[in-house]
Amino acid sequence: MTHALFSPQVLSILVSLFAGSAVIVLRLRAANKPTSLKKIIMPPVGMATGFLMFLAPAFRIPWTWVAAAFLVGALLFSYPLIRTSKFHQVGDEIYLKRSSMFIVVIIGLLLVRTLLHDVLEPYITISQSAGIFFILAFGMLLPWRAAMLVQYRRLERRGQKAPGEKD
Repeated sequence: MTHALFSPQVLSILVSLFAGSAVIVLRLRAANKPTSLKKIIMPPVGMATGFLMFLAPAFRIPWTWVAAAFLVGALLFSYPLIRTSKFHQVGDEIYLKRSSMFIVVIIGLLLVRTLLHDVLEPYITISQSAGIFFILAFGMLLPWRAAMLVQYRRLERRGQKAPGEKD
């Protein structure tokens, strides 16, 4: 029985749940602090290093799977985040308003990963499954952060206008 608790499948799910919980906690804490260009850009840059996993043959997947995972992340999971992520200015500082959709999307990703795990297990390895969900998450993060960047720059420019100047 204890052997089943430490199986690669169970450990994979536990690591995913831990990582998802950590992301939620960090995101909620960050909402209380002003944001910056660096804070918007660095998550996708940092996450991009995860593509190094595909150097290992065990993680490699067909390009059609890569495209499908990225598109699901970009079209399905990033959309609610783009629609609900809003900035506001307090004095000279710009804050990201806390979005309840972030938690919903992260929990949704964790549920999809957990539920599909048993469905996909007979067809792909745990490593390939990890690669697919990494690409899906990156597909969610990249368009969301790009939209945040555009919104942030727009608000930043508006805040730098001379008094009395119109948008």
